Amino acid sequence: MSPHELSIPRSGLHEQVAERLRAMLVEGRIAPGAKLNERELADVLRVSRTPLREAIKILGAEGLVELVPNRGATALLLGETDVRHTFEVMAGVEAMSGELAAQRITPAELAAIEALQAQMRAAFEQRELSAYYRLNGQIHRAINAAAKNPVLATMYGQLNARLAALRYRSNLDEAKWKRAAQEHEQMIEALAARDGARMRALLTAHLFLKRDVVLAQFRPPEGKAASAA
Repeated sequence: MSPHELSIPRSGLHEQVAERLRAMLVEGRIAPGAKLNERELADVLRVSRTPLREAIKILGAEGLVELVPNRGATALLLGETDVRHTFEVMAGVEAMSGELAAQRITPAELAAIEALQAQMRAAFEQRELSAYYRLNGQIHRAINAAAKNPVLATMYGQLNARLAALRYRSNLDEAKWKRAAQEHEQMIEALAARDGARMRALLTAHLFLKRDVVLAQFRPPEGKAASAA
């Protein structure tokens, strides 16, 4: 992608820079653990250092980057244990969101989620991962919002930021991506049926599938492990 394609309008500049940086981090264009080079990023995004630094602060508050005084910012890098623990908590948060949403969702909210699901299904069929991931996130956030619990919403936002890049990477496995897409269809059915228990079970399984795919990426392929031994 050329610098010209990344040119950003002046209005709401730091929010738009944050959005572009967020996508770069989630999609792995900035590697986990990499230091954010302000000069290079300012050149690529065609902005000055001021809005770029404001954007980095936003991502620091979200947990996507780690800010170290006098040392700049680095992309979040989670170890295997951190991933396991975070997914365990996230599974509980998502399960509760689903259960409460099934009880409290309005017809308008359900219709909006069903519309997003239709768009996500189309993105999956066309194998447009970026679009699929964006719509997937909107669906999960909408389910969380339908639970109508502000404490749960805060917890969801904080945890989801930590896992954003890993959830994106979990769809790089074609078979697991297909299964996750199928699970989403089941979630919408359970939500429409106002079946809280099923929503809880489906979302728990959905998050543990993501966890297992991500954890597998920490381990070397069997052939390489055997040769190393």
